[in-house]
Amino acid sequence: LIPHDQLAPDTLQSLIEEFINREGTDSGEQEFKKNKGITSQAQLAEGNIVISYDEHSETCTLLPHWQAVEFEQEQSQDE
Repeated sequence: LIPHDQLAPDTLQSLIEEFINREGTDSGEQEFKKNKGITSQAQLAEGNIVISYDEHSETCTLLPHWQAVEFEQEQSQDE
């Protein structure tokens, strides 16, 4: 997991925008995307979502905190 407060503001904003675009919103829905970006920032600050880095694909994504914890538990059981 990557602490959101350790990323440069521009990097964090780019990550959030990439996540929103990847989630399939229409390009014409700019207001929706803007609101979703603000919501994502608030959710990160509250700890409800986290930034997860996948070493195999070398990509980051936003996940609900519970899902990240569940994934980490599965990984530790596999070791």
